[in-house]
Amino acid sequence: MDWGSPLAALATALGIGLLIGAVRERQHGDVLAKAGVRTHALLALAGAVAAMLGTPALLVVLAAVAALVLSGYHVSRQQDPGLTGEVAMLVTVLLGALAMQAHALAAALGVVVAVLLWAKAPLHRISHELVSEAEVQDALLLAAAALVVLPLLPEEAVDPWGVLQPAMLWKIVVLIMATGMLGHLARRATGARRGLSLAGFFSGFASSTAAVVSFGQLSRNQPALCPAAAAAALLANLASLLLLLGVVGMVSPALLRDAAWPMAAAVAGLLLAASAWLWRAGANAEPPPDPDARAFHLTHALLITVLIAAVMLLAEALRRLFGETGAMLGAAVAALAELHAAAATIARLAGTGGISASEARWGLVALLASTTLAKSVLAFSSGGRGYGLKVGTGLLAMTLAAATVTAATAP
Repeated sequence: MDWGSPLAALATALGIGLLIGAVRERQHGDVLAKAGVRTHALLALAGAVAAMLGTPALLVVLAAVAALVLSGYHVSRQQDPGLTGEVAMLVTVLLGALAMQAHALAAALGVVVAVLLWAKAPLHRISHELVSEAEVQDALLLAAAALVVLPLLPEEAVDPWGVLQPAMLWKIVVLIMATGMLGHLARRATGARRGLSLAGFFSGFASSTAAVVSFGQLSRNQPALCPAAAAAALLANLASLLLLLGVVGMVSPALLRDAAWPMAAAVAGLLLAASAWLWRAGANAEPPPDPDARAFHLTHALLITVLIAAVMLLAEALRRLFGETGAMLGAAVAALAELHAAAATIARLAGTGGISASEARWGLVALLASTTLAKSVLAFSSGGRGYGLKVGTGLLAMTLAAATVTAATAP
């Protein structure tokens, strides 16, 4: 009989019990009423031995431990109404039993349980002090959108023209919500001291157009902040460009690979322009106060996705009437108002074989040119000539860099 595997599993169970018990004992010091190292070690071994004897034995052990836990809680609930210790004892039994089947997984879960028990104070501080109620609601909404709604949606198109795929469109909703959440958390972590540059970048995940206008108003009201405001607006467009790449990759991964170098050049052009204005700005400026503490707006994500669906339908109608050129022209016009919807249309055309890879790459360049025109006009109108020139120059650098690399890498 090979005793190597059972002995290793028993040693794993014993180690799990000792680890969890040590954490519990350190938390409660010399309080005798609390289960510590020896109790948890014995519970883990009891679970392991019961698992070796079979399911009936394991059920008997679990029932016995549950009865002991309930009686102990009945005695100590006045002093300690929490259930963490009692639940930890039951989990220790189960992990001991799991060690007999998969000791590596049991050991990993034992470490996770120990960390959760040890991190009581930090977790309470995060939930009570660092995370607001609105952020908890946004996190739950994002989780529901990704884990509950998305699996229920069909992958097949639901319209007669084969354009609208509910699962793909909802993935875009989740992507927008997730990027907004990440941007919000990063902004919370860095704080306002990092200046307009970080505030601009993270606001771009929500709406780069709104960022251009808001920083333009700041520049008009405080002319000394014009270079910093222009850099923040360009970084907002950098975030928007990264989101565009995510949308393209979601709809057509092949196009994202084909356009990698032109889009990398566009990113580099924006970064260089923003860096130049940041250097001119000197010391970091403080961003204006943000009264909106929400990580994202579901209505904003839904609106963008509805626009994407509408542009897809429009492009398909133009394609049926005027061919692929009509669809690309429709997308370029739509990019004046909503860049990501137009990019999704180009990606869909490329993914279905409606246009070639070369045409798709130039289509993305055309979208960048359209958004450059629209946002430059907004920059001049909201922030004046100086701000408009700075933002327009940076956006033009983005478009020219992408066009140059696209032409250089054309087959």
